[in-house]
Amino acid sequence: MRPFAMASSGSSKNLLLPVSDPPKGDESLFKGSGMSKKGAYAAISYMACAVLLIMFNKAALSSYSFPCANVITLFQIICSSALLYAMRRWKIISFTVGESRVLADNSPTLVPLKTLIQTSPLAITYLLYMLASMESVRGVNVPMYTTLRRTTVVFTMIVEYLLTRQKYSSSVVGSVVLIVLGAFIAGARDLSFDSYGYAIVFIANITTAIYLATIARLGKSSGLNSFGLMWCNGIICGPVLLFWTFFRGDLEMTMNFPHLYTAGFQAVMLLSCIMAFLLNYSIFLNTTLNSALTQTMCGNLKDFFTVGLGWLLFGGLPFDFLNVIGQLLGFLGSGLYAYCKLRGK
Repeated sequence: MRPFAMASSGSSKNLLLPVSDPPKGDESLFKGSGMSKKGAYAAISYMACAVLLIMFNKAALSSYSFPCANVITLFQIICSSALLYAMRRWKIISFTVGESRVLADNSPTLVPLKTLIQTSPLAITYLLYMLASMESVRGVNVPMYTTLRRTTVVFTMIVEYLLTRQKYSSSVVGSVVLIVLGAFIAGARDLSFDSYGYAIVFIANITTAIYLATIARLGKSSGLNSFGLMWCNGIICGPVLLFWTFFRGDLEMTMNFPHLYTAGFQAVMLLSCIMAFLLNYSIFLNTTLNSALTQTMCGNLKDFFTVGLGWLLFGGLPFDFLNVIGQLLGFLGSGLYAYCKLRGK
Protein backbone atom coordinates (compact mmCIF):
# COMPACT_ATOMS: atom_id res chain seq x y z
CA MET A 1 0.00 0.00 0.00
CA ARG A 2 1.37 3.38 -0.96
CA PRO A 3 0.03 6.03 1.41
CA PHE A 4 0.46 9.69 0.56
CA ALA A 5 1.72 12.33 2.93
CA MET A 6 0.08 15.36 4.47
CA ALA A 7 2.63 18.13 4.06
CA SER A 8 3.69 19.91 7.24
CA SER A 9 5.45 23.26 6.82
CA GLY A 10 8.69 23.63 8.75
CA SER A 11 8.81 19.93 9.63
CA SER A 12 10.47 16.95 8.04
CA LYS A 13 7.79 14.61 9.36
CA ASN A 14 4.71 13.71 7.36
CA LEU A 15 1.29 12.54 8.55
CA LEU A 16 0.22 9.65 6.38
CA LEU A 17 -3.34 9.08 5.26
CA PRO A 18 -4.14 5.55 4.00
CA VAL A 19 -5.73 5.08 0.60
CA SER A 20 -6.78 2.08 -1.43
CA ASP A 21 -3.58 1.45 -3.34
CA PRO A 22 -2.74 -2.23 -3.66
CA PRO A 23 -0.72 -3.44 -0.67
CA LYS A 24 2.95 -4.14 -1.10
CA GLY A 25 5.31 -6.12 1.05
CA ASP A 26 4.62 -8.54 3.85
CA GLU A 27 1.90 -6.92 5.93
CA SER A 28 0.01 -10.05 7.01
CA LEU A 29 -1.25 -10.40 10.54
CA PHE A 30 0.46 -13.72 10.84
CA LYS A 31 1.81 -16.39 8.53
CA GLY A 32 -0.92 -17.76 6.28
CA SER A 33 -3.30 -14.90 6.98
CA GLY A 34 -5.71 -13.81 4.23
CA MET A 35 -5.88 -10.24 5.57
CA SER A 36 -3.17 -7.59 5.92
CA LYS A 37 -2.76 -5.36 8.95
CA LYS A 38 -4.05 -2.39 6.98
CA GLY A 39 -7.01 -4.50 5.89
CA ALA A 40 -7.76 -5.36 9.51
CA TYR A 41 -7.53 -1.70 10.55
CA ALA A 42 -9.87 -0.75 7.70
CA ALA A 43 -12.39 -3.39 8.80
CA ILE A 44 -12.34 -2.24 12.44
CA SER A 45 -12.68 1.42 11.41
CA TYR A 46 -15.68 0.59 9.26
CA MET A 47 -17.45 -1.23 12.07
CA ALA A 48 -16.97 1.65 14.51
CA CYS A 49 -18.21 4.26 12.02
CA ALA A 50 -21.20 2.14 10.96
CA VAL A 51 -22.47 1.70 14.53
CA LEU A 52 -22.28 5.43 15.26
CA LEU A 53 -23.87 6.45 11.96
CA ILE A 54 -26.88 4.17 12.47
CA MET A 55 -27.41 5.67 15.93
CA PHE A 56 -27.26 9.26 14.64
CA ASN A 57 -29.54 8.54 11.68
CA LYS A 58 -32.02 6.74 13.91
CA ALA A 59 -31.98 9.67 16.34
CA ALA A 60 -32.76 12.16 13.54
CA LEU A 61 -35.48 10.04 11.92
CA SER A 62 -37.13 8.61 15.04
CA SER A 63 -36.27 10.66 18.12
CA TYR A 64 -36.74 13.98 16.31
CA SER A 65 -39.24 12.57 13.77
CA PHE A 66 -37.43 14.21 10.86
CA PRO A 67 -39.59 13.33 7.81
CA CYS A 68 -37.02 13.59 5.00
CA ALA A 69 -34.47 10.76 4.87
CA ASN A 70 -33.39 11.89 1.39
CA VAL A 71 -32.40 15.29 2.75
CA ILE A 72 -30.10 13.67 5.32
CA THR A 73 -28.44 11.79 2.47
CA LEU A 74 -28.12 15.06 0.51
CA PHE A 75 -26.51 16.82 3.49
CA GLN A 76 -24.08 13.93 3.87
CA ILE A 77 -23.08 14.08 0.20
CA ILE A 78 -22.62 17.88 0.30
CA CYS A 79 -20.54 17.66 3.47
CA SER A 80 -18.39 14.87 2.04
CA SER A 81 -17.81 16.66 -1.26
CA ALA A 82 -16.93 19.93 0.48
CA LEU A 83 -14.38 18.20 2.72
CA LEU A 84 -12.81 16.35 -0.21
CA TYR A 85 -12.63 19.51 -2.34
CA ALA A 86 -10.97 21.49 0.44
CA MET A 87 -8.44 18.76 1.24
CA ARG A 88 -7.61 18.30 -2.45
CA ARG A 89 -7.16 22.04 -3.05
CA TRP A 90 -4.98 22.28 0.05
CA LYS A 91 -2.99 19.32 -1.35
CA ILE A 92 -3.61 17.23 1.76
CA ILE A 93 -4.91 14.33 -0.34
CA SER A 94 -4.85 13.09 -3.92
CA PHE A 95 -7.61 11.40 -5.90
CA THR A 96 -5.63 9.01 -8.09
CA VAL A 97 -3.05 6.31 -7.47
CA GLY A 98 0.46 7.73 -7.77
CA GLU A 99 -0.77 11.28 -8.42
CA SER A 100 1.62 14.09 -7.59
CA ARG A 101 -0.19 16.46 -5.24
CA VAL A 102 1.79 19.47 -6.47
CA LEU A 103 0.40 19.27 -10.02
CA ALA A 104 -1.99 22.00 -11.08
CA ASP A 105 -5.66 21.03 -11.36
CA ASN A 106 -6.80 21.99 -14.86
CA SER A 107 -10.20 20.37 -14.58
CA PRO A 108 -12.93 21.97 -12.44
CA THR A 109 -14.04 18.47 -11.47
CA LEU A 110 -10.47 17.60 -10.30
CA VAL A 111 -10.65 14.30 -12.24
CA PRO A 112 -10.79 13.66 -16.01
CA LEU A 113 -14.23 13.52 -17.64
CA LYS A 114 -13.42 10.04 -18.93
CA THR A 115 -12.91 8.86 -15.35
CA LEU A 116 -16.22 10.40 -14.29
CA ILE A 117 -18.01 8.49 -17.03
CA GLN A 118 -16.21 5.29 -16.09
CA THR A 119 -17.29 5.60 -12.45
CA SER A 120 -20.91 6.60 -13.20
CA PRO A 121 -22.22 3.04 -12.58
CA LEU A 122 -20.64 3.19 -9.12
CA ALA A 123 -22.29 6.57 -8.45
CA ILE A 124 -25.71 5.26 -9.49
CA THR A 125 -25.44 2.19 -7.27
CA TYR A 126 -24.14 4.41 -4.45
CA LEU A 127 -27.18 6.67 -4.68
CA LEU A 128 -29.58 3.73 -4.64
CA TYR A 129 -27.67 2.18 -1.75
CA MET A 130 -27.76 5.40 0.30
CA LEU A 131 -31.45 6.12 -0.31
CA ALA A 132 -32.59 2.55 0.38
CA SER A 133 -30.39 2.22 3.48
CA MET A 134 -31.59 5.52 4.92
CA GLU A 135 -35.26 4.74 4.35
CA SER A 136 -34.89 1.24 5.78
CA VAL A 137 -33.76 2.63 9.14
CA ARG A 138 -37.05 4.49 9.59
CA GLY A 139 -39.57 1.66 9.40
CA VAL A 140 -37.83 -1.04 11.43
CA ASN A 141 -36.54 -0.97 15.01
CA VAL A 142 -32.75 -1.03 15.35
CA PRO A 143 -32.34 -4.66 16.56
CA MET A 144 -34.54 -6.05 13.78
CA TYR A 145 -32.92 -3.72 11.24
CA THR A 146 -29.50 -5.16 12.00
CA THR A 147 -30.90 -8.69 11.99
CA LEU A 148 -32.46 -8.35 8.53
CA ARG A 149 -29.43 -6.52 7.15
CA ARG A 150 -27.27 -9.54 7.94
CA THR A 151 -28.88 -11.35 5.01
CA THR A 152 -26.98 -8.93 2.73
CA VAL A 153 -24.16 -11.47 2.68
CA VAL A 154 -26.24 -13.82 0.51
CA PHE A 155 -26.96 -11.10 -2.03
CA THR A 156 -23.27 -10.13 -2.05
CA MET A 157 -22.18 -13.69 -2.79
CA ILE A 158 -24.71 -13.95 -5.62
CA VAL A 159 -23.66 -10.64 -7.19
CA GLU A 160 -19.94 -11.46 -6.91
CA TYR A 161 -20.56 -14.82 -8.57
CA LEU A 162 -22.53 -13.22 -11.41
CA LEU A 163 -19.92 -10.50 -11.99
CA THR A 164 -16.64 -12.33 -11.41
CA ARG A 165 -17.61 -16.02 -11.03
CA GLN A 166 -16.18 -15.85 -7.52
CA LYS A 167 -16.52 -19.12 -5.62
CA TYR A 168 -16.13 -19.76 -1.90
CA SER A 169 -14.93 -22.55 0.34
CA SER A 170 -17.28 -24.79 2.26
CA SER A 171 -16.27 -23.04 5.51
CA VAL A 172 -17.34 -19.64 4.15
CA VAL A 173 -20.60 -21.05 2.81
CA GLY A 174 -21.26 -22.68 6.18
CA SER A 175 -20.73 -19.38 8.00
CA VAL A 176 -23.21 -17.69 5.64
CA VAL A 177 -25.80 -20.40 6.29
CA LEU A 178 -25.46 -19.79 10.05
CA ILE A 179 -25.96 -16.05 9.55
CA VAL A 180 -29.08 -16.42 7.43
CA LEU A 181 -30.53 -19.10 9.74
CA GLY A 182 -29.93 -16.82 12.71
CA ALA A 183 -31.61 -13.89 10.96
CA PHE A 184 -34.76 -15.90 10.26
CA ILE A 185 -34.91 -17.33 13.79
CA ALA A 186 -34.39 -13.87 15.31
CA GLY A 187 -37.23 -12.41 13.29
CA ALA A 188 -39.63 -15.32 13.64
CA ARG A 189 -41.68 -13.70 16.41
CA ASP A 190 -41.10 -10.01 15.77
CA LEU A 191 -44.32 -8.47 17.08
CA SER A 192 -43.60 -5.17 15.32
CA PHE A 193 -43.64 -6.74 11.83
CA ASP A 194 -43.97 -4.07 9.14
CA SER A 195 -44.23 -5.41 5.58
CA TYR A 196 -43.17 -2.09 4.02
CA GLY A 197 -40.22 -1.71 6.39
CA TYR A 198 -39.08 -5.28 5.80
CA ALA A 199 -39.37 -4.87 2.02
CA ILE A 200 -37.25 -1.70 2.10
CA VAL A 201 -34.59 -3.47 4.16
CA PHE A 202 -34.33 -6.27 1.59
CA ILE A 203 -34.14 -3.71 -1.23
CA ALA A 204 -31.33 -2.05 0.75
CA ASN A 205 -29.61 -5.45 0.97
CA ILE A 206 -29.72 -5.87 -2.81
CA THR A 207 -28.44 -2.36 -3.53
CA THR A 208 -25.70 -2.78 -0.92
CA ALA A 209 -24.50 -6.00 -2.56
CA ILE A 210 -24.41 -4.39 -6.01
CA TYR A 211 -22.65 -1.30 -4.64
CA LEU A 212 -19.91 -3.27 -2.86
CA ALA A 213 -19.32 -5.53 -5.86
CA THR A 214 -19.06 -2.44 -8.09
CA ILE A 215 -16.50 -0.89 -5.72
CA ALA A 216 -14.45 -4.07 -5.85
CA ARG A 217 -14.37 -3.90 -9.67
CA LEU A 218 -14.03 -0.17 -10.40
CA GLY A 219 -11.84 0.50 -7.39
CA LYS A 220 -9.08 -1.54 -8.98
CA SER A 221 -9.55 -0.46 -12.62
CA SER A 222 -10.38 3.25 -12.49
CA GLY A 223 -6.98 4.42 -11.18
CA LEU A 224 -8.72 6.26 -8.34
CA ASN A 225 -8.02 5.78 -4.67
CA SER A 226 -10.66 5.83 -1.92
CA PHE A 227 -10.92 9.62 -1.89
CA GLY A 228 -11.19 9.80 -5.68
CA LEU A 229 -14.05 7.30 -5.75
CA MET A 230 -15.86 9.22 -3.03
CA TRP A 231 -15.39 12.48 -4.95
CA CYS A 232 -16.82 11.07 -8.18
CA ASN A 233 -19.80 9.71 -6.27
CA GLY A 234 -20.43 13.10 -4.71
CA ILE A 235 -20.29 15.28 -7.81
CA ILE A 236 -22.45 12.85 -9.80
CA CYS A 237 -25.01 12.02 -7.11
CA GLY A 238 -25.22 15.44 -5.46
CA PRO A 239 -27.00 17.33 -8.29
CA VAL A 240 -29.30 14.36 -8.96
CA LEU A 241 -30.38 14.11 -5.33
CA LEU A 242 -30.74 17.89 -5.02
CA PHE A 243 -33.16 17.93 -7.95
CA TRP A 244 -35.06 14.95 -6.58
CA THR A 245 -35.52 16.40 -3.11
CA PHE A 246 -36.63 19.72 -4.60
CA PHE A 247 -39.08 18.00 -6.95
CA ARG A 248 -40.60 15.96 -4.11
CA GLY A 249 -40.91 18.98 -1.84
CA ASP A 250 -38.49 17.57 0.75
CA LEU A 251 -36.46 20.78 0.85
CA GLU A 252 -39.53 22.87 1.63
CA MET A 253 -40.60 20.36 4.26
CA THR A 254 -37.14 20.59 5.80
CA MET A 255 -37.31 24.38 6.03
CA ASN A 256 -40.61 24.06 7.90
CA PHE A 257 -39.34 21.33 10.24
CA PRO A 258 -39.99 22.54 13.83
CA HIS A 259 -36.70 21.23 15.26
CA LEU A 260 -34.51 22.49 12.40
CA TYR A 261 -32.82 25.18 14.49
CA THR A 262 -32.63 23.33 17.79
CA ALA A 263 -29.10 22.63 19.02
CA GLY A 264 -29.75 18.93 19.61
CA PHE A 265 -31.06 18.23 16.11
CA GLN A 266 -28.28 20.24 14.46
CA ALA A 267 -25.68 18.36 16.49
CA VAL A 268 -27.17 15.03 15.42
CA MET A 269 -27.17 16.11 11.77
CA LEU A 270 -23.59 17.37 11.92
CA LEU A 271 -22.35 14.17 13.53
CA SER A 272 -24.33 12.14 10.97
CA CYS A 273 -22.61 13.97 8.11
CA ILE A 274 -19.16 13.53 9.63
CA MET A 275 -19.70 9.85 10.33
CA ALA A 276 -21.09 9.32 6.81
CA PHE A 277 -17.86 10.75 5.38
CA LEU A 278 -15.72 8.50 7.56
CA LEU A 279 -17.95 5.51 6.87
CA ASN A 280 -17.79 5.91 3.09
CA TYR A 281 -14.02 6.24 3.26
CA SER A 282 -13.71 3.10 5.39
CA ILE A 283 -16.08 1.20 3.07
CA PHE A 284 -13.94 1.98 0.02
CA LEU A 285 -10.77 1.17 1.93
CA ASN A 286 -12.09 -2.09 3.37
CA THR A 287 -13.64 -3.28 0.10
CA THR A 288 -10.58 -2.54 -2.04
CA LEU A 289 -8.03 -3.84 0.49
CA ASN A 290 -10.08 -6.93 1.34
CA SER A 291 -13.23 -7.84 -0.66
CA ALA A 292 -16.92 -7.07 -1.03
CA LEU A 293 -17.81 -10.16 0.99
CA THR A 294 -15.42 -9.21 3.78
CA GLN A 295 -17.02 -5.76 3.89
CA THR A 296 -20.44 -7.38 4.24
CA MET A 297 -19.26 -9.70 6.99
CA CYS A 298 -17.77 -6.75 8.88
CA GLY A 299 -21.24 -5.27 8.77
CA ASN A 300 -22.50 -8.40 10.47
CA LEU A 301 -19.83 -8.36 13.17
CA LYS A 302 -20.53 -4.76 14.15
CA ASP A 303 -24.20 -5.63 14.66
CA PHE A 304 -23.43 -6.91 18.15
CA PHE A 305 -22.78 -3.34 19.29
CA THR A 306 -25.58 -1.89 17.18
CA VAL A 307 -28.16 -4.25 18.68
CA GLY A 308 -27.03 -3.47 22.22
CA LEU A 309 -27.06 0.30 21.72
CA GLY A 310 -30.33 0.12 19.83
CA TRP A 311 -32.01 -1.70 22.71
CA LEU A 312 -30.63 0.75 25.26
CA LEU A 313 -31.31 3.98 23.34
CA PHE A 314 -34.38 3.31 21.23
CA GLY A 315 -35.97 0.08 22.45
CA GLY A 316 -38.67 -1.26 20.14
CA LEU A 317 -38.07 -5.00 20.51
CA PRO A 318 -39.25 -6.97 23.56
CA PHE A 319 -36.98 -9.70 24.92
CA ASP A 320 -37.59 -13.02 23.22
CA PHE A 321 -35.67 -16.29 23.56
CA LEU A 322 -35.82 -17.03 19.81
CA ASN A 323 -34.47 -13.59 19.03
CA VAL A 324 -31.50 -14.15 21.33
CA ILE A 325 -30.78 -17.56 19.76
CA GLY A 326 -30.98 -16.07 16.28
CA GLN A 327 -28.65 -13.21 17.19
CA LEU A 328 -26.11 -15.62 18.66
CA LEU A 329 -26.20 -17.82 15.54
CA GLY A 330 -25.63 -14.76 13.37
CA PHE A 331 -22.65 -13.62 15.42
CA LEU A 332 -21.26 -17.18 15.42
CA GLY A 333 -21.46 -17.28 11.62
CA SER A 334 -19.75 -13.88 11.34
CA GLY A 335 -17.02 -14.98 13.71
CA LEU A 336 -16.48 -18.19 11.72
CA TYR A 337 -16.06 -16.19 8.53
CA ALA A 338 -13.60 -13.82 10.20
CA TYR A 339 -11.57 -16.80 11.39
CA CYS A 340 -11.53 -18.33 7.90
CA LYS A 341 -10.47 -14.99 6.39
CA LEU A 342 -7.64 -14.43 8.86
CA ARG A 343 -6.40 -17.98 8.30
CA GLY A 344 -6.48 -17.45 4.54
CA LYS A 345 -9.10 -20.15 3.89
